[in-house]
Amino acid sequence: MTELRRFPALREGDWDWQVGAACRGSDTANFYHPENERGPSRARREMQAKAVCASCPVIDNCLRWALAAREPYGVWGGLSTEEREALLTFQPA
Repeated sequence: MTELRRFPALREGDWDWQVGAACRGSDTANFYHPENERGPSRARREMQAKAVCASCPVIDNCLRWALAAREPYGVWGGLSTEEREALLTFQPA
């Protein structure tokens, strides 16, 4: 079960951006990998998800949310889980 403590506190309007998301109404399977998906299959699915994100008018809001919530799964804001984690752990020289 997800620990709700790890999510940032919601404020009114925090989710309003989702109404304009390019992925709204899409099959979520395009954005979250099934168990044991690896290699070319995973890369292909992530590229398709990121193509949807590339045309999204709320991509910045989506990415901000995913980073703040430390969203552990899926493509959010045009980035994979690993790409978001790299952003969060990046230490400039």
